[in-house]
Amino acid sequence: MKPLRLGCLASHGGTNLQAVIDASNSGRLHAEVAVVISNNSTAPALRRARNAGIPSFHLSGVTHPDAGSLDRAILHTLREHGVEVVVLAGYMKMLGPAVLSRYEGRVLNVHPALLPKFGGRGMYGLRVHEAVLAAGETVTGVTVHVVDAEYDHGPVVVQAEAPVLANDTAESLGARVLEREHQLLVETLQRVATGNIDLGLPRNPC
Repeated sequence: MKPLRLGCLASHGGTNLQAVIDASNSGRLHAEVAVVISNNSTAPALRRARNAGIPSFHLSGVTHPDAGSLDRAILHTLREHGVEVVVLAGYMKMLGPAVLSRYEGRVLNVHPALLPKFGGRGMYGLRVHEAVLAAGETVTGVTVHVVDAEYDHGPVVVQAEAPVLANDTAESLGARVLEREHQLLVETLQRVATGNIDLGLPRNPC
């Protein structure tokens, strides 16, 4: 099979993006990042894409003040680069109806908690880990799920646990969970690429 073509959207650092790029380059992931889109023109994720020779674009309310126009621009960019699966790797915005319709069931998000716990609007980054600690949880983890029109709401594809230690801070817990995020995202995409997770992809042989 040809490598699975991924379109990655990221808002900030892009460490999950880098994990996917590295796994692709090493042969551990039978997929390639075809394009990277960010809503943040200064996002390190865009620099990571450029360093890897991957087409990258800043598309946001700045470039497209009308929400419908932005939605169509993102969809056009994904389709222009032959994207089969969309990966939200730390993307802080809601996707529009055009993208969600065209890629229904084929948009994946990685979230740093065991959904449905600690998800929803505004639950990202250290806020998630602070909430986990405040709730007295002894176990947290990572969720990869299918994206729909609500924050952190779509069907769960796979989850992995990570321990919460007695002396954890939000920062130390976040670092442990992030490492697991990198692993689980790559593992999940490899299972999609090999057909072990069926997203209904029409795959083309070599």
